[in-house]
Amino acid sequence: MTTVLRTENLTRILPGEVPVTLVQDINLEIQHGEFVAIMGPSGSGKSSLLYLLGLLDTPSSGKVWLDEIDTAGLDEDALARLRLERLGFVFQFHFLLAEFSALDNVMLPMRKLGRLSDEAARDKAADILRSLDLGDHMLKRPGQMSGGQRQRVAVARALANDPLIILADEPTGSLDTHSSANVRDILHDLSHEQNRSIIAVTHDPAFAKAADRRIFLVDGCLQPPEKAAELFDISIQR
Repeated sequence: MTTVLRTENLTRILPGEVPVTLVQDINLEIQHGEFVAIMGPSGSGKSSLLYLLGLLDTPSSGKVWLDEIDTAGLDEDALARLRLERLGFVFQFHFLLAEFSALDNVMLPMRKLGRLSDEAARDKAADILRSLDLGDHMLKRPGQMSGGQRQRVAVARALANDPLIILADEPTGSLDTHSSANVRDILHDLSHEQNRSIIAVTHDPAFAKAADRRIFLVDGCLQPPEKAAELFDISIQR
């Protein structure tokens, strides 16, 4: 398998009178098409790690390689371009623009990247929405859809520019059981059928069970498999 994302001694410390270490010395590799769940207690640094992997935050020390690119030497414009081209994001709250239709929300990343004509972007967005069983909802605004439908639109938006990796922060945290299972299955299929890498923070054991690999954080540090099994009463592998 090909490594699409790699970190070396990745650390983030919030400066202050009493510095706070969010993530410490993380060495991690994510493979092409791998579905990875990040677990750990509240405040353990899961979201902080995800934001570093997604190039949304800057590490205090250490490095992130994305698709063999050393991101440490990139300026803000280059990082923004790399995120837009190769990463997709899904959060607990969908962050869809309320005044736009589902179709227009999915088109936004394509318009920003600027590779497709407006007509081609519209056709592609429609195809993605149909693939997620949203063909009958693409002209609706977020307020006209259920929570599960809105989150599927958020997944569609994350797919807009054909990312190598989708990063998800508690993507089922605000959903009911049925909608949670639906989003979980979509992400699983994206990994196993479309060969996209998925990195998801979750508290949900059922969601984590669908992943190919589970990694565990405590106090910002990765835990070895045997320690993770002891702490969480769950195997690190399926």
